[in-house]
Amino acid sequence: MSQFRPPNPFNMAEYFLDGRVDEGLGEEVALRGEGAAGLELTTYARLQARANQFANVLQDGGIEPQQRVLIALPDVPDFAAALFGTVKTGAVAVMVNCFLPARRLAEIIAYTGASVVVTDDRRRDEFVQACASFRRRDAGGGEPRAPSLLVLGTGDGSLPGNDRCPLAGAATEFESFSSRPDDPAIWLFSGGTTGTPKAVVQTHASFANTTELYARGVLGYSSADVTLSVPKLHFGYATGSNLLFPLSVGGSAVLFPQRCTPQEVFRQIAMHRPTILVNVPTMVNGMVSSPDAANQDLSCLRLATSAGEPLPPSVHRCWNDLFGVELLDGLGTAEMWHVFISNRPGDVRPGSLGRAVPGFDVRLCDEEGVEVAPGAVGRMRVRGKSLARGYWQRPEASREAFQGEWYLSGDMMTRDSQGWFTYQGRADDLIKVSGKWFLPAEVEEVILAHPLVEEVAVVAVEGKAGLAIPVAFVVPRAGEPRGPDGDRGALEAHCRASLESYKVPRAFLVLDDLPRTHLGKVDRGSLKQMWADRGE
Repeated sequence: MSQFRPPNPFNMAEYFLDGRVDEGLGEEVALRGEGAAGLELTTYARLQARANQFANVLQDGGIEPQQRVLIALPDVPDFAAALFGTVKTGAVAVMVNCFLPARRLAEIIAYTGASVVVTDDRRRDEFVQACASFRRRDAGGGEPRAPSLLVLGTGDGSLPGNDRCPLAGAATEFESFSSRPDDPAIWLFSGGTTGTPKAVVQTHASFANTTELYARGVLGYSSADVTLSVPKLHFGYATGSNLLFPLSVGGSAVLFPQRCTPQEVFRQIAMHRPTILVNVPTMVNGMVSSPDAANQDLSCLRLATSAGEPLPPSVHRCWNDLFGVELLDGLGTAEMWHVFISNRPGDVRPGSLGRAVPGFDVRLCDEEGVEVAPGAVGRMRVRGKSLARGYWQRPEASREAFQGEWYLSGDMMTRDSQGWFTYQGRADDLIKVSGKWFLPAEVEEVILAHPLVEEVAVVAVEGKAGLAIPVAFVVPRAGEPRGPDGDRGALEAHCRASLESYKVPRAFLVLDDLPRTHLGKVDRGSLKQMWADRGE
């Protein structure tokens, strides 16, 4: 499949939203949700009008092209309207988790240099505090000033100190800025597994390119599709799969602000009957482990996707046995915006990420940059038209990760002779014990197969002799013992039956939950700190 070739000028809001209204789909449903009176449906025309109101308020408030607008909203229609309204003005949308603590929000505001922060009235006081703690200096070198705060209440919002531009009274027409295809449109956060975020600068054309190649070319999104997502919209995986992808073809997306639990996901499926479920391995495991999983009706789904972290083959097979819904595992990065390795409908291998999406070139190389043979472990590098422009204010990291047309990832994989990729772990997660290297994913898969275990993460920590030792942090299944070291004997014996001795964890620590980064990935740095704080 050929690469998408955008016209010039090209604004992604016109490609994903305005184009559907121009095609006569204005009265079709774009967004689905739940209100006090039952289902709430937002048409394409209504979403466009609301996005135009956002754009007018931002422009009247003095926003300029390439300035940043921080969007910290739950998954509600105004999230989509704020996103499209921002890029319509030529400004850059920066999406963040609206549940972050005030201190973390202040750090992100400072890092991004946001000119405007959009949130809702439930967190107004925290955002006032976060904005007041930081004073940005404008491009002209003038006096530092705080970003403007756009607070949304019961369907309305205004820029404080700018009563001339209440959102509800703003014009519903707006002519989008004539952006170039390679102009920055959205910043996505990439944090790996350490919890330290970097803003990835992505362009207008990147989003359309992956939509054409992956959403249409691999998953076959169509106007008949209704999507439902476990990850929230601030995560680039969900931004695409549960907003941009369905809107690009005239489909619709389900948005709900509640935190995700297996029961909430089942409830949303029963209410909206989606055709595509956008999932992550943690929730896949949670759904199959739910006591009433066998009673759930998922027959409306034509497929589900999984990404964001490794999907254990045992969990994948359990999903297949329980639900009978095709689950397509894949891999993407913020640096390439979205998924570029994926299983295909009708061609799925549990334990494999799939094959490269047509239009993307994925290679596995050794430390010298030489491509490794089939079956050998190599570090992934990828090129394609969705390559980001780099990391904001991280020049050294940008030089290391972005080399010419290529993005060099820290992901380690193998590929067989037919082009199927298998994830092995992160290069910085490798564990060396007794002079031998191994990847934690191998050990985690063995431990996860034990019936007492719900989740597990294995990391290398410093032992008493100053040498690295593997330690397993375990979340037991509901109702199982949660003592300080769990059932160490049973877990250790289970590991020794399947692993070489140097790979067996020296300790098993029980947690209620695994710590996670702002993107929902296991925060291995926090786990190492937990061990260090024990003083052992």
